[in-house]
Amino acid sequence: MKKILLLEDDTLLSETLGLFLEREGYEVDLALNRTEAEILSYENRYDLYLFDINLPEGSGLKFLEYLRGADDTTDTIFITALTDMESIAKGFDLGAIDYIKKPFHPQELLIRLRAKFKSSIISLKNIEFDPDAEVLRKDGIVIDIGNVQYRVFVKLLQNQGSVVNKVDLYTELEYPSDNALRVALTKIKQRLGIEIKNIRGKGYIIEKV
Repeated sequence: MKKILLLEDDTLLSETLGLFLEREGYEVDLALNRTEAEILSYENRYDLYLFDINLPEGSGLKFLEYLRGADDTTDTIFITALTDMESIAKGFDLGAIDYIKKPFHPQELLIRLRAKFKSSIISLKNIEFDPDAEVLRKDGIVIDIGNVQYRVFVKLLQNQGSVVNKVDLYTELEYPSDNALRVALTKIKQRLGIEIKNIRGKGYIIEKV
């Protein structure tokens, strides 16, 4: 699961973004000021920083400069109401990978995060599996198919194009049996609208698209 530090002094925006990103499968720590962010960055390792530029205790740019001076190379996206090119250029000079301008829709931020973490995502038609966040999405929306069905589907998806022996799929079931496996597969097909082929005497396969 990807871990994000969000530094934003607007309490409502901070909590709204935090809840939104957590629903999308990210782990998020919230900091309302530089002091809180500094402590969190020291105590934890993050996959990404989301920093507001305008802060009561000084610029988010200055804070990133401080972190870079401490050999912290964590990728950073700035949140800003500023439009002057000097501030934007400064952010990129410090190693920021992107910025997003206030006001913005949370989906816009999500698109940028997906672009950053897209390398590990496995796709099947309109289904996406993010192994880092351990999240399934259908048509871009997080979907819950149940723990057993999730484990079975992920094993098939990660072996897309290859036959998975039913004995290997049994390990993902709470009470392994032919009937339990058939039930799980039926639920997966109904919930996700996909085809899972039974190769008699061998196992099951999801064909590559």
